[in-house]
Amino acid sequence: MFHPRNRHQGQYDLEALKKASPEFVPFVIKTKYGNDSIDFADPKAVLELNRALLKFYYGFQDWTIPSNALCPPIPGRADYIHTLADLLKQAKDVRILDVGVGANGIYPIIGFHEYGWSFVGSDVNPSSLENAQKVASANPQFSKAVEFRLQKNPTQIFKGIIQPEDHFSATMCNPPFHASLEDAQTGSKRKWKNLNKKDAVQKDSVRMNFGGEGAELWCEGGESLFIQRMIQESAGFSSQCDWFTTLVSKEESLPRIVQQLKNAKVRDFRTLEMAQGQKKSRMVAWTFNA
Repeated sequence: MFHPRNRHQGQYDLEALKKASPEFVPFVIKTKYGNDSIDFADPKAVLELNRALLKFYYGFQDWTIPSNALCPPIPGRADYIHTLADLLKQAKDVRILDVGVGANGIYPIIGFHEYGWSFVGSDVNPSSLENAQKVASANPQFSKAVEFRLQKNPTQIFKGIIQPEDHFSATMCNPPFHASLEDAQTGSKRKWKNLNKKDAVQKDSVRMNFGGEGAELWCEGGESLFIQRMIQESAGFSSQCDWFTTLVSKEESLPRIVQQLKNAKVRDFRTLEMAQGQKKSRMVAWTFNA
């Protein structure tokens, strides 16, 4: 079940999406049961689905990403925003730091539309930030609410991004999921098998239907080590951020993360469950403030 405020309840309204985005029409196909659907194994179909969702639900025009960039599943991303909004329900003039904003800029787009939040988006990839800026510039009202900053040191998360004059209501992050490129490819093969694309699984270079490369997909130690580093660094910015948050995809990552939070002597931490169909994830939040 999605968050109650998530706009993406139930099945996609493909007729409405086709009207909102004519480019999406050629990618709507008939299943063997005669129902309309799309081929989720086709990266172009997934891209056009996202573009249609952003147009129809969020009034967002001219959204595009490079062919090798991560194409995010929007309903799940929206759940993170709404869950974060529950945490910040008493906050005024909300300003969010999105760590790893990527070329798609999806969290700032949804957060701005749904709640009027402003954002700083950071990333280690200059090309990703360049595309995210183009997306923002094509939507003038949104462009005033987001700023992009390059993380020049890939071993750092908040250092070099949070400036002395900054204050954030919260930080958010969708950390690299895999521990290595091989791990990422194995995960992709599993997805292709689930989509009954056995021929793609046998290829040396495995396509990923949601795209992504490099720092978007993997880092040494995977999400567990990345989040532990994030917790360590967050202590140095305790007075500048009311809450630090991150997605945690793997339940087995939680024990080490919880231990790291205890070691950091945070004042409060919470694990908030999220579920999208059969997939389960959770948001971990912590604060050093009373």
